[in-house]
Amino acid sequence: MALALPQPNPPSSASPAQQRAWRQWQSAQSRAEHEQWGEAALGFEQAYAAHESSAYGLAAAHALIKAGRADLALRRTQALRARDARLTLAYTLESHALMERGQNEAAAACLLALPAEAPRDAVWWVSLGAALQRCHRIDDAIAAYMQSLALKMDDATVHFRLGMCFKDKGMKAEAAECARTALALGLGSSELAARAQLVFLEREACRWSAAGEALATLRAAIARAPADRPAETMPFPHAVFVADPAEQLKVARLYALHVASRVQPLPRRTAKAHGGRLRIAYLSADFHQHATAQLMIQMLEAHDRSRFEVTLLSAGPDDASAMRARLQAASEHFVELRGLTHAAMAQRIREFGIDILVDAKGATYGTLMPVTAHRPAPLQVSWLGFPGTSGAAPMDYVDYFIGDPVTTPLDHAAHFSEKLAQMPLCYQPNDAKRALPAPSRRADWGAPEHGPLLAAFHQSYKISAAVFDSWCRILHAVPDATLWLLRWNTNVQAVLEAAARERGVDPARLAFVPMLPLEQHLSRLACADLYLDAWPCNAHTTAGEALWAGVPVLTWMGETFAQRVAPSLLNAVGLNELVRASVADYEAEAIALAQDAPRRAALREHLIAQRGGRLFDGERFARDIEALYERMWARAVAGLPPEHLPAQ
Repeated sequence: MALALPQPNPPSSASPAQQRAWRQWQSAQSRAEHEQWGEAALGFEQAYAAHESSAYGLAAAHALIKAGRADLALRRTQALRARDARLTLAYTLESHALMERGQNEAAAACLLALPAEAPRDAVWWVSLGAALQRCHRIDDAIAAYMQSLALKMDDATVHFRLGMCFKDKGMKAEAAECARTALALGLGSSELAARAQLVFLEREACRWSAAGEALATLRAAIARAPADRPAETMPFPHAVFVADPAEQLKVARLYALHVASRVQPLPRRTAKAHGGRLRIAYLSADFHQHATAQLMIQMLEAHDRSRFEVTLLSAGPDDASAMRARLQAASEHFVELRGLTHAAMAQRIREFGIDILVDAKGATYGTLMPVTAHRPAPLQVSWLGFPGTSGAAPMDYVDYFIGDPVTTPLDHAAHFSEKLAQMPLCYQPNDAKRALPAPSRRADWGAPEHGPLLAAFHQSYKISAAVFDSWCRILHAVPDATLWLLRWNTNVQAVLEAAARERGVDPARLAFVPMLPLEQHLSRLACADLYLDAWPCNAHTTAGEALWAGVPVLTWMGETFAQRVAPSLLNAVGLNELVRASVADYEAEAIALAQDAPRRAALREHLIAQRGGRLFDGERFARDIEALYERMWARAVAGLPPEHLPAQ
């Protein structure tokens, strides 16, 4: 919702100071209209110094926030509040400045400190909703957004934010309806991003017809978009729903251009040999109990401190978990960036003198691509967090993408804007120190004691109509089999049970289970006979967990990174026989395995023996990725541009 700043009246019979303030305000307003926010802020401040009108002060605070100077904006709003405790817009702007600094609780408290007799307009309610949403006080945020809509029902952005609240509550269908309303009202330059979010929400709700229509609309809009112009979109839905790597690359580039257009890069620092240890930094918002952290942890612990100085740059929350403590212990430097602007994060990274910055987040929720776009390090690498290209190489802020010979074969180089750097076995690290699956029985988890138990513990967005059709055909061919699924959100169970009934499968043959903490999840997963993969986005972390639990994973390999992860994991444990070439082959193999208990037992024994193998050897992984970093760095120090680095 746009702020309606008060417009000062032109002075008629006024003092010289008031006339000077008016002229300075006019000049600053012109700067603001051209988004020259630094100059505008200076002009508004000069106008306020000449004549202390709240209109000038509020304009100055707004421009300072836009210019990235939330610290100075806070001083101005606090002074305005001290002069007039009922100046609603001062509280609103102060909350915006606090949210820019990551101080979301303080932002909510500031807004709630507005005296009861002061007016509360729609913008104040929206700001309160945003602050509460960031504090994960979702029900309170919903109430605030509802108050805003009561004052201005046709605000598209508020409808969209309300939808994101429902999303956080697991109410994906309701969230999708809010996003659809927002699009109908018009979201301007944010339309592509909102359409991508709508597709994702419909897929999470397993509303396949609506998702298909939304995806077709999105893809048509992407096809029309000029390839060389920035566009605010979301690369992740394309990475996991679209099997066309060229289209994925276009979307990634549009977004990378959008990010770059909003950033002023730091002066370029070239790679220079410095005689000391190579300084590696991993950047993420997921250094807590999160799938990315679970994968990385043993590798981080095993880094050779005599040759590498390792820093973790954390932009996410501290969940006080055992994983968080383990991550802090695993790094030489654990740097808390949360609450800083992206520009300030980049400046901190530059001050640390990092040689190679590894973005382990990518274009996922809470992206830190604006940090890498500032180019704080001489070499910048994308790895692990995002299942595809960043699209950022033409803007020169991501040099390498770390994959492996299966996920990123060199003949797929055209699918990536970065140069490919291949790990010798698999790009995905694993943690051999995690718990072994505790012995349990199916009955402990409410699963049938008899018949093949086919696990498909995917997030619901990975389950398309085509995937579910395939699973139902397998169930028809194996009458005593049960399909084991996650109750990922409030919508999924009823929808999938109805879909099974439509396909002639008794819904009782679908067993739904809740999400669990990792150790219980592994114990439960080990009870499965076979793990059925999805496409065009495979199980990634969960596929590795299934293999660790001794459960064979059946998949088929496509052309995109997201559909080559499970094949890479299976290759790493010597089970390429479970990587099929088509849906028909996948179904035939699933039926054969479901009916062949001795072969499943042999596969389980093989996987249990592989717990001591290379896929689960975090120390060996650390040596391999260190060697890759050294190859990158040697080229850079020699003044050579990035080049594809095949596996050695």
